[in-house]
Amino acid sequence: MGILADAVLAAGGRVTGIIPHALVQREVEHRALSELRVVETMHERKQQMAELASAFIALPGGYGTLEEFCEVLTWLQLGLHRKACALLNVAGFYDPLLAFFDHALAEGFLKPAHRGLVLADTNPLSLIDRLSRTEVPVVEKWIGPADT
Repeated sequence: MGILADAVLAAGGRVTGIIPHALVQREVEHRALSELRVVETMHERKQQMAELASAFIALPGGYGTLEEFCEVLTWLQLGLHRKACALLNVAGFYDPLLAFFDHALAEGFLKPAHRGLVLADTNPLSLIDRLSRTEVPVVEKWIGPADT
């Protein structure tokens, strides 16, 4: 994430970092950010990130990335926010996850409208363009038979 933050800053953008106090002690926080917020818990971190975000894009990552992406995606499914969720699928990194979402749809664990909530693209500029044009649908009934 530091490389991404550096690139945004070098291009004249603003970067806000949010890090739990416990991680400040174990990691080296990025000191050149436009703003660095130190919070008490990971839950507080995620809440602030969700409030500040216009949309969510997950780049390739590990458990934390997957957990945070699936949480905001679930919040979208439940109607707790109306911000688009996307995966930057660098070199097919997210192909297995997208196949899992398709499998969950086929098995009736996702409605087609909810499967459609995940945007994915291999090109960052194309993905940002798609995000800017996306209107998140309202799905009134989020649980029930797959065809309702």
